[in-house]
Order: sequence, then structure tokens, then C-alpha cells
Amino acid sequence: MILAAMHTTRRLMSCVLLAMGLLMLPGLVDAETVLKPIPTQYIAALGDPGATSGVGAESWGLWRLDPGPRGVELSGYETLKAEGGVAPAQWKFDGSDWWLEEHGLIMEQPEFPIPPGRYVVTGGREATAILTVHPKGNDGVQHWELDKGATLHDVTHLRCRSARYTPASDNSCSPAKAQMTAFPVAPGGPMPPVEGCNKQDYDVLIVIGMAVDN
Repeated sequence: MILAAMHTTRRLMSCVLLAMGLLMLPGLVDAETVLKPIPTQYIAALGDPGATSGVGAESWGLWRLDPGPRGVELSGYETLKAEGGVAPAQWKFDGSDWWLEEHGLIMEQPEFPIPPGRYVVTGGREATAILTVHPKGNDGVQHWELDKGATLHDVTHLRCRSARYTPASDNSCSPAKAQMTAFPVAPGGPMPPVEGCNKQDYDVLIVIGMAVDN
């Protein structure tokens, strides 16, 4: 677990450092907007990869801390159960709603729903954009939009893969049924199915700052 977490952290650091430099570039925002750097956070997003805006952000989540280094290896699942589902990083495993990342680490759930705001996001490749997540409407729907013509794919970190697993029927969905031979997952590839589980893949966006009015 430690080696996988260190590998993930080193890999992301180069992307984050690149993106932090982009915060300083002129022309990214107008004169009335200030980009405020924050400790790196991560968004679990759903949507059309080619979209620049859409609805459904009420189903997006936010990790305020990097969930990779805080994860538990699949081989440590029995120990996790023996500890009452409390991970070494002190998050609580939920057998009815659990997450995996690309190396097969069991992750904590993100915070749902993502709070409204203007997030500076990147996929650690070329694009950095401001993601505006609007407050929920009266219908409970949250709209989102990216500026500068960026698409959701542009700001998705392809190497970070994540999926949410929920029971397809009673007591049928367990990390014990996940196949370690399916990991690591290729960048941009789908997360593996797990017997007895419904699976929802999420894109991961790296948050490097918040946009605030000057």
C-alpha cells in the first residue's frame, strides 16, 4: 500500500507543479478575478467527456485530501474488516458504497455533493480551466461549466481512475471479490467490474485553486 501510494503521489506532484505554474499565466482570467492557490483537492466527476457545460453536478464528489495515500490495499481488506472498517487514515469503510482507484486501493468516499464554487482544475496535461459549480436549483439539479472552451476530458487526469461499487443484490458486493490481476488500470481505461456489484466510473479532476472576485 505504501509503495503504491508513494508512486501515485510522485506521479501527481509533477502534474500539480505544472498546473500551479499555469496559475501565474496572464490571460487565464479577467482582471476582476483572482486565482487563489489551495492545497490540492480532487473532484470525482460524471459527464460527457466532450462537454464544456452540463447538469448533474449534484452527483459529483470532492476529496479534500488525496485519497490515494490514505487508501487500503485489497489484500488488506480482511484486516480492515477486523478493525471495524476503520482505515489507518481513520476513514470508515462502507460495505454498501465503496471505492477503488487504479492500483486496486480501497479509497474513502468523497464528500457529496460537491460544494458550489469556482474551482481551478486541470488534468495535468495541457489544459487548466475554471470550473463553475452552481448552487442547486429548486429542482435539486446543479449546473456546471468550464471556461475557455475546455471540455471535461481536457481537465480529466487520465492516469487517475476511480469507481464506485454498490451491491447489485443483498450482501453480494465485496472488495474480496475484486481481481488484483485487473490492476493497474491503463490511463483513461475503465475500472474493472467486481462480481455482485454495480459499478460507476468517475473522472478525476485535480483542483489547484479557487477563483474569487477581486
